[in-house]
Amino acid sequence: MLKVMIRYSLVCSNAHEFEGWFRSSEDFDAQSSAGLCACPECGSTSVTKALMRPNVTTSESKAVVPAASQDKQLVTVPPEAREFLEKLKEIKAALLDGSENVGKRFAEEARRIHFGEAPMRAVHGEATADDARALVEEGIDILPLPVLPGERN
Repeated sequence: MLKVMIRYSLVCSNAHEFEGWFRSSEDFDAQSSAGLCACPECGSTSVTKALMRPNVTTSESKAVVPAASQDKQLVTVPPEAREFLEKLKEIKAALLDGSENVGKRFAEEARRIHFGEAPMRAVHGEATADDARALVEEGIDILPLPVLPGERN
């Protein structure tokens, strides 16, 4: 039996737009009112249907999905996952407490500390994937920290 899904354009309370697929309008309403629909950008569970334009394909044209909506996914957050995310936020905060943000100079500063050219201290910042790989290959201990929902605002 073929199951049909409905694609809805959605928007969160922070005006982030994304899409979600549901079996019916009632399924969206039930999941949304239970707080199971969350914005992939910020994690907000205050999500509503956005105004949608019809998707009409004629013999002269083909429907094209904009690239921006292809890379965003609807995330449902069950209560257990919310508890886990809160614990992750606490752990991340504890790791960053007392750590110096060196920004984009992270790889350089980590090397300086490792080789004794700078005082030993906890630092955090940004590094490219290539820089992170190089640090690990050089024997420098690093810990990538995840970007958690709500941190990109």
